[in-house]
Amino acid sequence: MRVLFAHGFEGTPEGSKPSYMRDELGWDVVSPSMSELGWTIEQETEVLLRIIDTDGPFDIIAGSSMGGLAAANASALRPDTDFSLLLIAPAFGLGDLWRHGAKEEGLAQWERDGSIPYFMNGLGIEVTLEWDFFLSAERMSWPKLNHPTIILHGNQDTVVPLENSRKVAKDDDFVVSLIEIDDSHRMQEACVHFAEVAELLVDSDSAV
Repeated sequence: MRVLFAHGFEGTPEGSKPSYMRDELGWDVVSPSMSELGWTIEQETEVLLRIIDTDGPFDIIAGSSMGGLAAANASALRPDTDFSLLLIAPAFGLGDLWRHGAKEEGLAQWERDGSIPYFMNGLGIEVTLEWDFFLSAERMSWPKLNHPTIILHGNQDTVVPLENSRKVAKDDDFVVSLIEIDDSHRMQEACVHFAEVAELLVDSDSAV
């Protein structure tokens, strides 16, 4: 099983999920630094597209949180490339999430100043988010999927609402299954489902 894994906004390429795929399941995992081109969802999607185009094929493109949204956007932009998707608490509705968090006053100041400082607790660093971060989130929050997809999402997620994944599962015919688990946004219980998900995706791909 060859997998391209996209970590979340405050994650790392060596996180627990790609490590589990590699060490426990024996999968061949490519896990890039998702911020190597910048922090916007457009730039993170481009990281995946370059690898898909130059280092494919992959059986599964997997992603967590914002990485899941990047994987979904890669599906929208590479409809003729053969792979399946595993989306883990994907950040569908990213623009709305930032709009809600920053509120209208914060967005107005962000646009006026052109950038904001943002401290990443998970990485212990402060980064600068340009206004285009929000604009690209608005453009790329709800991509149309083109590949068999399974979504894993926790029913205790307070960062990305489970309802966002339910909406995609309801509206997009490429979603094979939405698996709701008893977990928060960190999705620490997700790993035990990866082997099952891979089997479902292989069966789905064979049925197409």
